[in-house]
Amino acid sequence: MVSYLSFLLPFAPFFVTFLLFFLLVEQISYLRKKRNVPGPNIILPFLGNAISLITKPTSFWEVQADLTASLGFSVNYIIGRFIVFIRNTELSHLIFANVRPDAFLLVGHPFGKKLFGEHNMIYMFGQDHKDLRRQIAPNFTPRALSTYTALQQIIILQHLRSWERLSSESPGKPISLRLLARDMNLETSQTVFVGRYLSREARDKFRDDYNLFNTGLMKLPFDLPGFAFRNARLAVERLVETLSDCATQSKKRMSEGDEPSCLIDFWMQETVREIAESQTAPPHSSDVEIGSYLFDFLFASQDASTSSLLWAVTLLDSHPDVLRRVREEVSRIWSPESDTLISAEQLREMKYTQAVAREVIRYRPPATLVPHIAMKDFPLTESYTIPKGTIVFPSVYESSFQGFTEADRFEPERFSEDRQEEVVFKRNYLAFGAGPHQCVGQRYALNHLVLFIAMFVTVLDFKRHRTEGCDEIMYCPTICPKDGCRVSLSRRCSRYPNLSLN
Repeated sequence: MVSYLSFLLPFAPFFVTFLLFFLLVEQISYLRKKRNVPGPNIILPFLGNAISLITKPTSFWEVQADLTASLGFSVNYIIGRFIVFIRNTELSHLIFANVRPDAFLLVGHPFGKKLFGEHNMIYMFGQDHKDLRRQIAPNFTPRALSTYTALQQIIILQHLRSWERLSSESPGKPISLRLLARDMNLETSQTVFVGRYLSREARDKFRDDYNLFNTGLMKLPFDLPGFAFRNARLAVERLVETLSDCATQSKKRMSEGDEPSCLIDFWMQETVREIAESQTAPPHSSDVEIGSYLFDFLFASQDASTSSLLWAVTLLDSHPDVLRRVREEVSRIWSPESDTLISAEQLREMKYTQAVAREVIRYRPPATLVPHIAMKDFPLTESYTIPKGTIVFPSVYESSFQGFTEADRFEPERFSEDRQEEVVFKRNYLAFGAGPHQCVGQRYALNHLVLFIAMFVTVLDFKRHRTEGCDEIMYCPTICPKDGCRVSLSRRCSRYPNLSLN
């Protein structure tokens, strides 16, 4: 060992010189890309500001937003990647409108392609993307949405009942809704998306794998054994395999003439019809591809929905007048004691509750950032061009507080028929994205939030246990209240509806 070290010792100055040269080149490269844009002037080698992003994501993005005051955007450096953070709404629209091979690639996550795999909607462009969205359209017709709302309500009621029971077992001790809401949403997604094709055992494995995926999203992207990112990537592969098998089963049932009972059935019914008419399978309709696209739906809906449900409870608690008006409206239209589900017509009648749901999403948009990668140099303004390879983060959250009347206030009335701020300030309402990749399932997501609010406030009484900083934003990976929304629950209605899944 001594002789080996003695051999290397003369080369030490060369190693040190090479390392310093590499660090200098990295720093110069960063400053050339940065130019005069606000952002840190000195960066840590390779890691950049990744440590603060991982340990304190809320304050990291707040600092980036503060830096945008002069230009509407700022820059930083994360794990060898130059990033641009965009606060200005019009600049964000410029990114959303240019998702194409010679401009930007929507990635969903800074290292999304490695994590999600090749067959993924968010990486598609042009005609391929248009064709796939056309194939998906039957999944969100009024008939399909009506099928889903029935499933959603039954699962919501089952979970509300279990939450109330859990709370009653420990009187005076609040329960955190974050994981409970996540489990409810995962069961809802499983049932709505693939329904009867998942056994109980498969559902349990599915939940475990999705938890591994969720954990890996917020970790450093080290694709090595034992690291959370590797576990997440392997979990995605297993989830896609499971969903692909569901597609196989659904194709068989739909070809036999069965009626659709979940999203994959509506999709495969149309696919089977196209195959019968043209004698060839439409593009992007292999079981593996469909399994991957189903995972896209799951990823898009699962954590975003959990975030919105938690903020709905939080904001209703802190705005008792809004809570009172929601309860008054819902009680005029639907009663838990009726043993019936909320119909599509009744859902449309809940105008104020729908306004509350829209305001929850505006005030606390769950997916605050929508990362894109610059495929080529792109002129963002007259004085600044985004370099090729940059990860660009248009901020949906920041746009939500621009334009709207008294945007810092939680005010559902802004979405009333008189004010219609969702129309007046449409360009600032970016919670569901914009451009060719705008969320195809936004009506489904809004229905879910409205149904949850209506049933939660009608079936249960709740008390939020507030502590200092409990309403601060926490990234997990969407935004949630810092305390996980800790509440005590008790039954409000005389009895629970007598409803169950067939």
